[in-house]
Amino acid sequence: MPVKNRFAEMLPEITAWRHDFHENPEILYEVHRTAGVVAEKLRAFGCDEVVEGIGRTGVVAVIKGTGTGPARTLGLRADMDALPMTERTGLPHASKTPGAMHACGHDGHTSILLGAAKYLAETRRFSGTVVLIFQPAEEGGAGAKAMCDDGLMDRWNIDEVYGLHNMPGLPAGHFAIRPGALLASADEFSITVTGRGGHAAQPHGTVDPVVVSAQIILALQSIASRNADPVKSVVVSVCVVKPDTEAFNIIPNAVHMMGTFRTLDPDMRSLTERRLKEIATATAEAFDAKAEVTVKNIGVVTMNAPEQTEFAADIAEAVSGHVDRATPPIMAGEDFSFMLEERPGAYIFLGNGDTAPVHHPEYDFNDDAIPAGCSWFAELVEKRLPA
Repeated sequence: MPVKNRFAEMLPEITAWRHDFHENPEILYEVHRTAGVVAEKLRAFGCDEVVEGIGRTGVVAVIKGTGTGPARTLGLRADMDALPMTERTGLPHASKTPGAMHACGHDGHTSILLGAAKYLAETRRFSGTVVLIFQPAEEGGAGAKAMCDDGLMDRWNIDEVYGLHNMPGLPAGHFAIRPGALLASADEFSITVTGRGGHAAQPHGTVDPVVVSAQIILALQSIASRNADPVKSVVVSVCVVKPDTEAFNIIPNAVHMMGTFRTLDPDMRSLTERRLKEIATATAEAFDAKAEVTVKNIGVVTMNAPEQTEFAADIAEAVSGHVDRATPPIMAGEDFSFMLEERPGAYIFLGNGDTAPVHHPEYDFNDDAIPAGCSWFAELVEKRLPA
């Protein structure tokens, strides 16, 4: 079954939705306009139920099939939030919101699921129920967890859950997936190193937190090189280093650092968190300073269930004729993992073509991928819930 003709017909309409979302990006849970537009369209499509405010600003819609087969329920998820970045694409539909940009393609994901929703509400050629999940705060806000904590899976009796994400570098409309660990767990950490500030010309009278922070940054790299099993993946990155004062001749009193660590194994995640705290505090103490460490988990390992992964791959093969069933895992995180902790399902990559990478100021979602994405969602429903 190739791309459905209906989605080729709908492409200009879906593209217009996508460009509107792209022009009006919203961050984390503050996706009020986006969620409002999504809910308005879902009601106009004739969905049987549309509920707003799940996980603070998430939207959930229900479409019931007309078939007489088993009454099972599938969840289909898209993310809605943008990133706190300044866009540099120069496109006609570039962001109109200073400091916010759809640099990860969530505008495309949302539009694809809306297109699938319109088709499924028109045709209803399936049995059981489809639950459409539009999620806020994927970019570091654990919006999937917030929706699950609001009772998403139990309230709508979801049996399985599926999602997709665009992948630059993979030809547009092609797919890639793997069973088991697909994306890494994601943790944010912050370290505040407190010393004793003073004049840069008199360092002997200070406890320099800049020097201490430098030693901690270097020592943290030993987690991957000397604590982790060499065949297991761990990434520890310090991404922000900020003193509490900024002058060329002042040794600050404190330095604040922020970063992330990623793993593909829950036990390795626990080891990394423990060693990060031990290394930071012990290194600071060795220099007569103090380090305070906090860790926030924003995503567990994205773990695809074997049966659902094979099925999702079969649908991708039918839609595009091009699917990599053993794509290598990626150390980026994805909070759809929280939904996969509660229900079996699968997450798949959809090719975005030769574009800038995600989280880049020149990135843009490739509208040519829309029909394949819509068809994958729709065909997945019609084959998994046959009428």
